[in-house]
Amino acid sequence: MKRWMSVLRTPVGLTATVLSIGVLVLAVVAPLLWTDNADAIDTDDILAGPSAQHWAGTDNLGRDIFYRTLVATRLSVELALAATVIAVVVGLLIGTAPYLLGRRPGRVVLAGTNIAVAFPGILLALFFAVIFGVGAKGAVLAIGFAGAPTFGRLTQTLVAGISSRDFVAAAHVAGVPRLRILFRHVLPNVSEPLVVNATIGAGAALLSFAGLSFLGLGVQQPAYDWGRLLFDGIGSIYVNPAAALAPGIAVLVAGLAFNLFGESVAKGLGVGVVGGIPALPPSPEALEADAPAAEQAHGSGTDLVLDVRDLEVAFPGPTGPIRPVRGVSFSVRRGEALGIVGESGSGKSLTALAVSRLVEAPGRVDAARLDLLGSDLRVEETKAQRRLLGTSLAMVFQDPMTSFNPTRRMGGQLAEGARHHQGLDRASALARAVDRMRAVRISEPERRAHQYPHEFSGGMRQRAMIGMGLMGSPALIVADEPTTALDVTVQQQVLDLLAAIRAADDVALVLISHDVTVVGEVCDRVLVMYAGKIVEDLPAADLATTARHPYTRALVAAVPDMDTDLDAPLAVIPGRPVDPADVPAGCAFAARCPLATARCHAEEPPLEADGTGRRVACWHAGEPIDLEVDGSLLGR
Repeated sequence: MKRWMSVLRTPVGLTATVLSIGVLVLAVVAPLLWTDNADAIDTDDILAGPSAQHWAGTDNLGRDIFYRTLVATRLSVELALAATVIAVVVGLLIGTAPYLLGRRPGRVVLAGTNIAVAFPGILLALFFAVIFGVGAKGAVLAIGFAGAPTFGRLTQTLVAGISSRDFVAAAHVAGVPRLRILFRHVLPNVSEPLVVNATIGAGAALLSFAGLSFLGLGVQQPAYDWGRLLFDGIGSIYVNPAAALAPGIAVLVAGLAFNLFGESVAKGLGVGVVGGIPALPPSPEALEADAPAAEQAHGSGTDLVLDVRDLEVAFPGPTGPIRPVRGVSFSVRRGEALGIVGESGSGKSLTALAVSRLVEAPGRVDAARLDLLGSDLRVEETKAQRRLLGTSLAMVFQDPMTSFNPTRRMGGQLAEGARHHQGLDRASALARAVDRMRAVRISEPERRAHQYPHEFSGGMRQRAMIGMGLMGSPALIVADEPTTALDVTVQQQVLDLLAAIRAADDVALVLISHDVTVVGEVCDRVLVMYAGKIVEDLPAADLATTARHPYTRALVAAVPDMDTDLDAPLAVIPGRPVDPADVPAGCAFAARCPLATARCHAEEPPLEADGTGRRVACWHAGEPIDLEVDGSLLGR
């Protein structure tokens, strides 16, 4: 309300409000008050000029043009609004079709929309006018369908931006139908720019309608709108210029009113730029339950939570499939904390997304084995599998601000999973959400449950996301860079919280990070990934002391500690990570490795286990390194 009042205090906002209210009031009262005056025929005063009796003169039947212009307000506004409604409805159908129909049908719709947008709106309106025929009905349909592609293109852009967010992905994992996700999570987050665009579109529809009527394709006699009056007035412009001037001014004022009002709506809603795409944060689907699958796992007699064998993730490329994840194998047991480290692009996050069934088309996930609590995740998605993922696997994403729906209260977002999976009523689910918020150490959870995500700090949002995962009975928490956007104090609080949850409920944890220090402190075991493959698997306690792969040792050496020489340059790993689209033969790290030989460049080392259960993929594992490259020490 304060934002709206501040807008009304501006000259543009006040002018837009006054003009818009004036046009709408006139559309309602003018036909009631002045229809008789407008239709009165006076053959003794035909084509008269402006006078005290007829302010804008008369037409070829002696009818008062000023009154006719006032009365025409209703039909002009009604037809413009009807055309706008058609444009919005058809535009929404076009704009949401790619999301609802999938990739291939969506491409066809998108291509058709782009072609239609390339033509000027008036040409499309004329084209549709020929199809739908002459008259008010045909003109409404013509202008509505002509405006739909532009509105649909904006909708496509906004929906595409929101549908890629974490909270939509979480909704898919929960098994929520696409149509429900669209109306519950996607459209509410794009409604503001769409409302602004529709408001301004009404002004454009008004002008377009006047144009079609002026060309004789719109309203036909004996009915009349501003465009029809303008058409009639042009015929007598040399006798009485005011006959065309009065409806022309009406079209100008009404169009200006709608457009200014659209700008005011934009400021009131905080959208900023008409048709622009706001930076929108998000919210996951809370997944809930004392799930049967989780109970079965607890009583199954095995402590193996996740078992992955030969996992591959591939995307289509211009010269063939691109494989950012290549043959990854690992397992996680109940209560175990597994860390996955590596540079950006090494395949860490894609591995987690593949395990969570969050890699969507055109990506393809293949594996020799992909089991969660004994359930095969490679089979076609079923309701039971969605329930298992929704209740037994908790995903904590990197940026908490992009993981909550900004249009919904936090308590409702956490409670949704409980209602969806456990069948709890609204009150019980909200009580469960408050309890989970208290469990993750959010102060005043009853009050916080009624707040929106932007009212939470970064650390509180991250804890709320963890609480969302705890709405059910998770056996596995996958945390993808959960502390990246937080300051060091809050980072430690989040890590302590994850450790406490793991200890209290014997929950397995997969922690993905580029920070080897964090992983070394929190985890029991560490997987080191490079170019989509695991290059070393070792106990976290040995990470800083007895790592055997040159890449692992380089990662450790690149992290400064209390003994780092402040006068020496910081250690770095020379070169750049491998492009997944162009992985070289042999060892992918060979070009950056000080121990590389001809064999390393020609033959890829296998990931082999030693007698202690550690695994390493290197032809020179454990050999000493004492080499400076560009003043940077890779290891010792």
